[in-house]
Amino acid sequence: MQVTVEIPDQFVPLIVPEGSDAGRKLLEDTVAAAYRERRLTLEQVRQILGFSTRMDVDPFLLHYAICDYTVENLKEDMAALDDLLGPRNARKTA
Repeated sequence: MQVTVEIPDQFVPLIVPEGSDAGRKLLEDTVAAAYRERRLTLEQVRQILGFSTRMDVDPFLLHYAICDYTVENLKEDMAALDDLLGPRNARKTA
């Protein structure tokens, strides 16, 4: 689908950085907002923006200050680390 957006000339510099592709900028802004609101999945972001791999999406998310790492993720990672290395208390005394 192609969408045409009319922006008054005096506002273009406020919305689109000089030298940027206005269409791409507006697409990325829209996709970032939809992902932040959980209306799009990471895979959908990758496909819409034409990134080759999941790892290519990370710099995009970083640019928009979108972090998916939650406290629950941290707890899961710490539990996995405990399984590999033993309980944290044992590591502290070693």
